[in-house]
Amino acid sequence: MMPIEATQSQLHLRHVLQASIQVFDSDEGSFEEGVEMLRAVLPDTTIIAALDLIDRDGVVKYSTSWGQHHYEVLGTTSTYAVFPHLNAASTVISSYCTCPSFAYAVLISESHLMCKHVLAVCLADRMSRCVVRPIEDDSLLLKLMGRIPPP
Repeated sequence: MMPIEATQSQLHLRHVLQASIQVFDSDEGSFEEGVEMLRAVLPDTTIIAALDLIDRDGVVKYSTSWGQHHYEVLGTTSTYAVFPHLNAASTVISSYCTCPSFAYAVLISESHLMCKHVLAVCLADRMSRCVVRPIEDDSLLLKLMGRIPPP
C-alpha cells in the first residue's frame, strides 16, 4: 500500500496536471504556457507524442445520440480506448487507457501520471481537435465489448 505522503504528493501533481490542461485554448499564448506547465509534471517525450497524435488526427471522439462520449486513439501499432474522466472512488487514478504503457508506467511502476494517449485525448478535447464521429448505441456497445477479453 502506498504511504499517505506519496498519495498526497501524487494528488497534488494530478491537480497541477489538470490545471495545466485547462490552460490550453485556441490562442498561441495559452498553448505555449500550457506546454510549459505540462513540462513540470510530465516528460517531454509524453507531451511531444501526445501533440503528434493530435496533429495526425489520431484522437477520435464517438458521440451517441444520448450525449455519451467514447474516445479512441489511433496509435502507431494499435487503437486504444481511453477513458479520460473516471468517476471512481479512487482519486489517485482518474483516467484509464488500454495501452501497455498505461498499465506499466501508470498502474504498476507509478512512474508517470498518464500515458500519451490519455494526454492526447485531454488536450484534443480541450482544443476542439478531436475527430468527432456519431455512433449508434448498439455500435458503441459492440465497440466496448470488443475491449473486454472473453471469459
